Amino acid sequence: MIEVRNISKTFGKNRVLDDISILFEKGKTNLVIGKSGSGKTVLLKSLVGLHEVDKGMILFDERDFTSMNFKQRKSLRKEFGMLFQGAALFDSYTVEENVKYPLDMFTEISYAEKLERVNFCLHRVDMDKTNALYPAELSGGMKKRVGIARAIALNPIYLFCDEPNSGLDPQTAIRIDKLIKNITEEFDITTIVNTHDMNSVMEIGDKVVFIFEGLKCWEGTKHEILKADNRYLNDFVFATNLTKTLKKVQAKKEK
Repeated sequence: MIEVRNISKTFGKNRVLDDISILFEKGKTNLVIGKSGSGKTVLLKSLVGLHEVDKGMILFDERDFTSMNFKQRKSLRKEFGMLFQGAALFDSYTVEENVKYPLDMFTEISYAEKLERVNFCLHRVDMDKTNALYPAELSGGMKKRVGIARAIALNPIYLFCDEPNSGLDPQTAIRIDKLIKNITEEFDITTIVNTHDMNSVMEIGDKVVFIFEGLKCWEGTKHEILKADNRYLNDFVFATNLTKTLKKVQAKKEK
């Protein structure tokens, strides 16, 4: 569980996050949505310590991240998994070396143990026997799956995903969504996903938080989002041009 209590963040005169409080639940996919510039990326970066908040608290299972020193934060980050936009693989590293990287950084286990963990993670994302390949030899979807394998290499308690479906075709995007959802439930992880993709919201959004101009403007479930009486949220949903399709999907699920 991750608890955000009344955090704010300002860059110059621009308040990007304004007194935001959210409870991100364990074992669930918690989706943060909002248009570009809404503050959701700053929120994610604040959660992992890439930005320092101006006020408020960020608690990881009641451990106050905002009051920790560098050494304490480094120790806690061993419990983090990160899936970056575009996968962010090292081009000069093989698939195996990319997945092994966090194990090299944060553990002192033997090479044989690292390799066993790498192979387990690659198998979990259906990327067996790709160890010797380089990122240039992979499709966009394969890169994202390797990124997920690397993100879970340390068996994280918390998983952060920044636009995991960016640049993917719809079918591949659905596969990535389901993989994130299944891993979250299988390992009982607290997962936070930043996304613009309303298909992802309806597919895996156990909890959905809508950020608008730095404010938490709405929160609820994927089942509640289409019935929400919130003008800003409705404008965002309508802007995807998917509302009619989503309502049809929802109607079928409710039958």
